[in-house]
Amino acid sequence: MQGGGFQWRLVVPTGGDTLRQERLTRDLYDTLRAADGLAVGFADEEASAEPGHKGAGVGEVALWAATATAVARPASQVLITLIKEWCAKERHRKVEVSYGENSVKITGRPDAAQERMVHEFLARATTGEGPGPEDGAA
Repeated sequence: MQGGGFQWRLVVPTGGDTLRQERLTRDLYDTLRAADGLAVGFADEEASAEPGHKGAGVGEVALWAATATAVARPASQVLITLIKEWCAKERHRKVEVSYGENSVKITGRPDAAQERMVHEFLARATTGEGPGPEDGAA
């Protein structure tokens, strides 16, 4: 992971379908890397994988995204907006976004409660509050 401001971990859960997860993660990567103010990469790029292992964990392909400190709030909002738009392309898409100990799920069909959780998660992450309890969406 690159040094710098705010660093996020992004996982596209697919219920154990590794090929689908890799395909969707690469699609999300392509979407995010085109944005200004964001750096994005695969979480396993700097990990030393054992022979015969692929990815960040057993059956998991993950991304990291980093925003510059000076523009953390706008760039973080851009990141979350891009993820929401990407998920909205297909209603079953989900992205688990983590920052420190905090995390939230963004889905293709968010309800009002999930939108509130995403807003609170983003506010905690960009105001520099310490890690808190883990959040999730139903």
